[in-house]
Amino acid sequence: MLVYASKRILIGIVTLLAASIVVFSILEVVPGDPARLMLGMNATDDAVRTLQEQMGLNQPLLERYFRWLGGLLTGDFGRSFTYSVPVISLIAERIAVSLPLALISLALSTAIAIPVGVFSASRRGSIADTASMGVAQIGVAIPNFWFALLLVYVFAVVLRLVPAGGFPGWNAGVWLGLKSLILPSIALALPQAAILARVTRSALLDVLGEDYIRTARAKGLTRRRVLYDHALRNAFIPVLTILGLQFAFLLAGTIIIENVFYLPGLGRLVFQAITQRDLIVVEGVVMLLVATVIVVNLLVDLSYAIVDPRLRSRS
Repeated sequence: MLVYASKRILIGIVTLLAASIVVFSILEVVPGDPARLMLGMNATDDAVRTLQEQMGLNQPLLERYFRWLGGLLTGDFGRSFTYSVPVISLIAERIAVSLPLALISLALSTAIAIPVGVFSASRRGSIADTASMGVAQIGVAIPNFWFALLLVYVFAVVLRLVPAGGFPGWNAGVWLGLKSLILPSIALALPQAAILARVTRSALLDVLGEDYIRTARAKGLTRRRVLYDHALRNAFIPVLTILGLQFAFLLAGTIIIENVFYLPGLGRLVFQAITQRDLIVVEGVVMLLVATVIVVNLLVDLSYAIVDPRLRSRS
């Protein structure tokens, strides 16, 4: 297990380093002078030169990269030129919204998808199987922003059960904060649950066709015990893969939903930073999201070894 984990950690570190080079390089080759784009085309040359010095744009490329990388490693993400505050404080403020939103959405998605997938696989070919997978297909096809608008109209405008948007802050109370995240979480969770339910069903059907499942049935084990004790655990590897990808998407890919519900999260921060040409913020947030994806994938890889001990013996 230690060798397996060491290999995955090493791969994660190399991937993170490669990602930092890509992110830094892409923003470096963006057309136009970042300082002039921030100040506007009518800015004076003196003002542009001053901002270039503050941003370190007058230094050699490699020196700028290693200085930026060293700052990331020490928690110094730079200072936003739009908000005039450290980038790390902006991220900390926004992740307090995005992280609970992603976790609630993932928990809701998993709580719906796993039982539906198991139910559908255990009744393969039945009307219930066809109906549940039909609903899942609709969930995959419906855009989450359209579903979000529908939820706002029904539950916020018509029924007035929850707020239509905005975030009061956790200082206003945990319940008020969670209440403002209910509709966004549902809007994010249901399409992801549809995908996960289909993957769970497909993985279970593959496992149920294996020889050891037929042997377990031949020994007289009940259908329920075969399904939950033998098949479900062995079908969990593709399910864990999708869960890891979904968490990364829910944390990093919520720009549309956060704009629909006017939530001050990471996705909205990146969107605003791009429109304002605040490249320091863009670099910091993107690298944080990349690191999160790599860490989540590492945890998923380690969970593979827990679910399937054969992977540990091969490493």
